[in-house]
Amino acid sequence: MIKLGICNELFEGWELADVCRVVKGLGYDGVEIAPFTLAPLITDLSKEKRREIRATVEDAGLATIGLHWLLAKTDGFYLTSPDADVRRRTGDYLVALAEAARDLGGSLMVLGSPKQRDLLPGVSYEQAEDYAVEAFRRIMPAIGDHGVDLCLEPLAPSETNFLNTCAQAEAVIARVGHPNFKLHMDVKAQSSEAESVPDLIRRHARAAGHFHAQDVNLQGPGMGDVDFGPILKALVDSGYDRWVSVEVFDFSPGAKETARRSIECLRKHLDAAQGTP
Repeated sequence: MIKLGICNELFEGWELADVCRVVKGLGYDGVEIAPFTLAPLITDLSKEKRREIRATVEDAGLATIGLHWLLAKTDGFYLTSPDADVRRRTGDYLVALAEAARDLGGSLMVLGSPKQRDLLPGVSYEQAEDYAVEAFRRIMPAIGDHGVDLCLEPLAPSETNFLNTCAQAEAVIARVGHPNFKLHMDVKAQSSEAESVPDLIRRHARAAGHFHAQDVNLQGPGMGDVDFGPILKALVDSGYDRWVSVEVFDFSPGAKETARRSIECLRKHLDAAQGTP
């Protein structure tokens, strides 16, 4: 059954316990964490602190979904660099993130990080794909051993020039061939593709390990022009039964208002899609 979560960076400046209390009170099932809200580098976060964070989330009656914005606000990591040492460090850091995700009680990570995968000068798309596949083949056994799915996110051409469509991401996933390496889908990102978001869901959602919901105006579901009825119906009809997390980029309406309006929209359309009274 689809569960509803929300990403924690929306609540900038809030104590985690307060985030969890509000999120639970609004009816969410889980919270998804951006690592930079916890520490400059995930390796700076002690085992004791990880246990405290997990307890705070679980004591509120929520689940830690996992991590996203994996490489945001870091330096020195680059997935498609021609420098093998840079790719190795990047891969090792992703494994460290997977260990942290497990320690926090999470089961997935979303790899978007457009500025750590853009094509560098002199690197073709084909070369970049080979570099990425090499890196993923090396690290996925360790990530899988932590019980974590790594979900690869195609992003719009306005954000990156590498992996812009679900089909391109699935081609990389197929080349890597690891059961914990999955597709991530996102309303804003997939709105840049030629097919509609519901059509893309019907085509790709069975391969998806995670889903982000937001409007193309960068605010939450129900706060713009995107019709989430067909989107939730396509998810339900496709058999998708994992998390749908609210991820927004325009925080201006306020965290609590955004969270409230988002879950009201998603719950209404999810109940209709599932035939729930």
